[in-house]
Amino acid sequence: MTARTFQDIAAENAKASRNAWLYAVCQAFSSASAPISIALGGLAGTYLLGADKSLATAPVTGFNIGVALAALPAAMLMRRVGRRYGFMTGAVIGIAGVLVAGSALLLHSFVLFCLGLMLTGSANGFAQQYRFAAADMGTADFRARAISIVLIGGVASAIIGPQIVLLTRDLFAPVPFAGAFFAGSMLFLASIGVMTFLDPAVPAKPGIGTVDSGRPLREIMTQPRFVVAVICAIGSYSMMSLVMTAAPLAMIGCGFSVDEATLGIQWHVLAMFAPSFVTGRLIARFGKERIVALGLVILIGCAVVAIAGLDLANFWIALILLGLGWNFGFIGSTAMITETYRAGESGKAQGANDFLLFGFVALASLMSGRTMDAYGWTAVNIVIFPVVGLCLLALAWLVWSESRKGSGTLA
Repeated sequence: MTARTFQDIAAENAKASRNAWLYAVCQAFSSASAPISIALGGLAGTYLLGADKSLATAPVTGFNIGVALAALPAAMLMRRVGRRYGFMTGAVIGIAGVLVAGSALLLHSFVLFCLGLMLTGSANGFAQQYRFAAADMGTADFRARAISIVLIGGVASAIIGPQIVLLTRDLFAPVPFAGAFFAGSMLFLASIGVMTFLDPAVPAKPGIGTVDSGRPLREIMTQPRFVVAVICAIGSYSMMSLVMTAAPLAMIGCGFSVDEATLGIQWHVLAMFAPSFVTGRLIARFGKERIVALGLVILIGCAVVAIAGLDLANFWIALILLGLGWNFGFIGSTAMITETYRAGESGKAQGANDFLLFGFVALASLMSGRTMDAYGWTAVNIVIFPVVGLCLLALAWLVWSESRKGSGTLA
């Protein structure tokens, strides 16, 4: 390999790194709407509902349904108009969503509030493409690092979102929480401002901006590595959603304040994204499969701590472990998925993955409220054990299978 080739690689990765950091800033702003929706969705649902609280987490389910429904359209739109204009479209949807949610609280409309969070979730469906957009650039061994850089933006969102809740939730008192959603519109506006710095030509790789080509989607999705990566991503994300959605309700039910519940979610979201500073390097050193397995084991630790007691420390430590487990499991799984498709297949593969992923996440958030209402906090955490067990078995099978016939990744 010549010196010129090394220079070309360095220049390509430098450009990819700059782009990934821009996406990280966008992530910091637009994804801050997620902790607002998660921390307040169930509480606002309880406020808007009557005696039956079993649907209290339905607004959070609406949020996750929005993410799932937007996954494929977002991926397809970005292939036609480019990443920048696609992300701007998502941000405009987000502005509409938080404004509808805030208005629904003023009008005391549960259905309208669910619709508002569904629109906000749709905006986050677009934002989920940040990680794939970053991975579109640079060399193959830079992909995990690029994904990690983007998710570093979540550290800022973990601070911004909960602080907006604490500072603005009573702006429209005696109606609670409405101020936080109206303030959330400024987050999406800020992300649009950052997007103007993205060069429209930057994401141009083979297949970007054109109709998907390559193998049929069914062939891509039936690859063992794709199947197992999606299973592990679903297991990591859905269990995180299941426990995180129920946690504020459980903390309030145990006599803790809204501020304590919100801070618990803040620590959780920080734990979700802070490891991203090192996750990419850990994946490069130890391999994707080991990092995914580590994340799954940490999720089991979360369940053990949560079941062990109902002190505030139990809730917060469990939520921190939940975030750490999600980070390793989700980033590792995402990196595995990027190995299963070629450039011309990226849009449909990424969209299909996110549609499946967030469809299950939406189901988990809905079942979170119903399980919590019917069986309690302990039952919510017990669900982690069989789901994580299935993921670990699938991962072990993949490693064994590929070790027998060589790597299952694409060159």
